[in-house]
Parts: sequence; structure tokens; C-alpha cells
Amino acid sequence: MNITSIKIDTRPIVLSRGIFDLLKSHLRRRKLSKYNENKLELELRYARQVLHRELPEDVVTVNTRVRVKELVSGNEFTYNLVAPEHAKRKNNTLSILSPIGVAMLGYPQGAELQWEMPEGIKVFRIEEVLRS
Repeated sequence: MNITSIKIDTRPIVLSRGIFDLLKSHLRRRKLSKYNENKLELELRYARQVLHRELPEDVVTVNTRVRVKELVSGNEFTYNLVAPEHAKRKNNTLSILSPIGVAMLGYPQGAELQWEMPEGIKVFRIEEVLRS
């Protein structure tokens, strides 16, 4: 597989150093499909690491509410992304290490991304990012 064909958005993702380290650890645990593993490796290779307080307001990170649109179906979804230990279905929160959470981390509002889901590779656009 040519991993350079994986990336859609040409801007590097922006991550806090803590989230960058968390994603590197997640990658080492090999809990991702081969496609997603290659995509995340590529994203991390070019990622820009900043202090948490320096993250742009429109970038997806922990404690953000994200509205995303699946481009083929047109369906929109809203996710409240939190640290893995705080994710609770009853609170309508989702772990940043969930498949869609990992896919969106570091991307800004307006970015388009692709990620392999159980139904196949999906293309999403981040419509709105709100910090909690």
C-alpha cells in the first residue's frame, strides 16, 4: 500500500505533546487496522507538537465537542471527546481513543479526513469544533 495516498488534508495535524505521546502509545499496542495504523504513523510523522495552551481553538483535542459530516451519506454526528477514563455512554461522551476520536485528533474545523471504519473507509469533514 502506498501510504502517501492515504492522506486527504495536506495540513499537518496539531497535537499537544501529551496527546502526541498517547497516540504513539496507542499505535504501539497495535489495536488499529493496518490501514489506520499506516495513516496514524503518517500523521504523527508530520504532526506539529505544541503546548496544550498553544493549541488553536478550532483543533480537535481532548474535551472538545465535534460535529462531523460523513461525506458520502451526508449524515452528521456530534461527539463529545474526553480522556479514555472519563468516557461514559450515560454522559454522552466518547474516548479520544475510539476509532472516530483517533481519526479526528489534531485536525482543524473544515478539514477532510478518511479513516477505516467497520463498514469500510469513510471520508469525513469536521464541521464544527467547540472546546468544553
